[in-house]
Amino acid sequence: MNKFDNNQKLTDALCERVAAILTDAVAERGKATLVVSGGRTPKPLFEKLSRTSLPWSKVTILLADERWVLPDSDDSNDKLIKTTLLKNKAAQARYVGLFTAHQSAKSAELSQSQLIGALPTFDAVILGMGADGHTASLFPCCDELDVGMTGTQAAVATQPKSAPYERLSLTRQRLLDSRHVFFHITGDDKWTVLDAAITHHDPKRYPVSDFVHGSPVPTEVFYAAA
Repeated sequence: MNKFDNNQKLTDALCERVAAILTDAVAERGKATLVVSGGRTPKPLFEKLSRTSLPWSKVTILLADERWVLPDSDDSNDKLIKTTLLKNKAAQARYVGLFTAHQSAKSAELSQSQLIGALPTFDAVILGMGADGHTASLFPCCDELDVGMTGTQAAVATQPKSAPYERLSLTRQRLLDSRHVFFHITGDDKWTVLDAAITHHDPKRYPVSDFVHGSPVPTEVFYAAA
């Protein structure tokens, strides 16, 4: 657990850590892949990463999940990435989006699962966590949670009961097919949930717990109260 006094210190530390991993990956393998989540929490991190000197032309960026809304919607993770991360120095990176012209996430599930499944091992995955313990778009009590947690496919369409929009989410198996996983979490309201998820293995109630218990890859939590 990496705990910080404020979000700025967290942002600086996590940006430095991710930048080092991507730089090393390019040096070792000639390319790197970064997976990121959407939402409000990572905006400062994305802005800082976008200005960081990296071999961005050899980095591929993709989303851990996407709300099935038009790309110009303020609720689109695609729009978030393009306006906060894929600019400045990071504009040279290759971007693989999840949203397609399919009418629904479910209709895009197979083709996008094949696309994501064909990508090489991820070098760094940055995930968030909701106040209900969800991560990516794997929500508690979601009908598709079992597939998202234990299925062999790379992506799954979900319809959360507690949040708007149908979504397409990378599965736990595909997210953990990586070299490093980071959780970027801020806010006092999430501490109790995070502590419960770390202490108890209860993925039905807190899906994030299935990522922090018995993870096959190095998993680090970066937390700030505000």
